Amino acid sequence: MNNAVNQKEYLNFFSDIKQRIASARISAARSVNKELIQLYWEIGKIIVEQQKVSGWGKSVVEQLSSDLRREYDSATGYSSQNLWYMRQFYLEYEAHPNLQQLVGEIPWGHNILIMQKVKDYAQREFYLKNTAAMGWSRNVLLNQIKADAYARSVLENKTHNFPLVMPEHMAELADEAMKSSYNLEFLGISEPILEAELEKRLISELKNFILELGYGFCFIGNQYRITLEDKEYFLDLLFYHRFLKCLVAVELKVSAFTPEHAGKMDFYLNVLNAKEKAPDDNPAIGIILCAEKNNTEVEFSLQSKSNPIGVAEYKLYKELPEDLKGKLPEPGILADKIRSEISSS
Repeated sequence: MNNAVNQKEYLNFFSDIKQRIASARISAARSVNKELIQLYWEIGKIIVEQQKVSGWGKSVVEQLSSDLRREYDSATGYSSQNLWYMRQFYLEYEAHPNLQQLVGEIPWGHNILIMQKVKDYAQREFYLKNTAAMGWSRNVLLNQIKADAYARSVLENKTHNFPLVMPEHMAELADEAMKSSYNLEFLGISEPILEAELEKRLISELKNFILELGYGFCFIGNQYRITLEDKEYFLDLLFYHRFLKCLVAVELKVSAFTPEHAGKMDFYLNVLNAKEKAPDDNPAIGIILCAEKNNTEVEFSLQSKSNPIGVAEYKLYKELPEDLKGKLPEPGILADKIRSEISSS
């Protein structure tokens, strides 16, 4: 009998154990969080109902806070402010049973942020679902709300071929991870620039760019070199997405989208899948960020592609004030000027 441990088999065995422990810890944390949210809901409900029955005013919340903190050794969860949040929490959601289950899926601090910053219930549902699904931190959630991720992800049309080339569940996750447009105002760009300069600015503001991309993106490198036989190619930006479990290639275009961009990205993804993809990774995804796009042109360009590719516009500045509209070149004219600069450089 050979008692020697095969190292490769052991590593797989050890990895499986770690995954089970991590899964159990996540399940336990979620269970504790649900119990806490349910407790806060019940406290809020009791406060509202007792105030109605007894005609009590605001002072009862202050007294309740003082007594609870004395009873439970100054527990911060029972501050008067938090009790007011519990009361508001119950009042805000008692008439919306479809959201009552969702609030238990995210931490209390995230719920408070959504209550404070988002008043429309359809938008609240969007942020509740995405926070739970994508694991957004409170800072990322705030950034998504400030960037109006709801409007850009739900109300605007996204252009990609994910349902055609990916399993249904993966296509849905990839669609959620991608936006129809990206706000790059933080770069401080006020005039046309070349793609190399745009890439340089994004790398210098990498933290803000990743926040704009959304939770789950991990930066690997820029001008990332991939090789095919004796030739080499360079990807503008390469990321890994923790939840999609795949490489994400991002190509930057300071001009309008053209069908050639999709063909080039499809080629890059083929090489990535053959040369860089880990055995347990999902196939790579491509995102083409361009100055403008025609949705019909994008749709026809992606129909024949075998890899998942999305095309999104980026915005470098806010919408023009009314008094400036009509006084600057149209996007198409500006794109032509940029193309001319690129070809002459």
